[in-house]
Amino acid sequence: MGLRQWAESLTQPKGCADLRVGNLRMVAITPEMLAAETAQDMARLGELLHAKMTGEWPPVEWEPHVYAFIAKQYEEHPQTMGWHRYVVLCDGLGMMRTLVGAVGAFPKGDGDAEIGYSTLPQFQRRGYATATAKTLVEWLLTRDGVTSVSACTFPRLPESIKVMERCGMTYVGLGDEPGTVRYQRCRD
Repeated sequence: MGLRQWAESLTQPKGCADLRVGNLRMVAITPEMLAAETAQDMARLGELLHAKMTGEWPPVEWEPHVYAFIAKQYEEHPQTMGWHRYVVLCDGLGMMRTLVGAVGAFPKGDGDAEIGYSTLPQFQRRGYATATAKTLVEWLLTRDGVTSVSACTFPRLPESIKVMERCGMTYVGLGDEPGTVRYQRCRD
């Protein structure tokens, strides 16, 4: 089965329901949110999310090609719409709801879904990446057609590797991009 056929066989939750973990809410990105972000209209994005935006958004790693990639995923694999998520801090630690990072996934084929995650610098080392990545991994492994979840990073980023290991992933070899490594967790 090719990537397109496999992705088309996946089931999408009705309404792309938000996922929650502790005081964090993972909100499914909509095309309208993506358009606001692509246009760098952070005020509009904040309105759509009902969240405070910091000057650190978008994350440094999120270059313009990321927006094009997500838009392409919507177009080619609309059933994975709920896989692309923002992580929103909801009233945590006396703060108003604030956008603190991102976590999302896309179909790789052969039953594998690849995740990515990022936390804004001022919110790092608080467990947000681990909590949200783990929640997304566990949610993905309940989807029909998903038999494994993987992630890639550079070996020089031990914090990223720790997140993957805390999600139950183990090293499986080289990643897709030069110099990266891949970790993976299979369905039990």
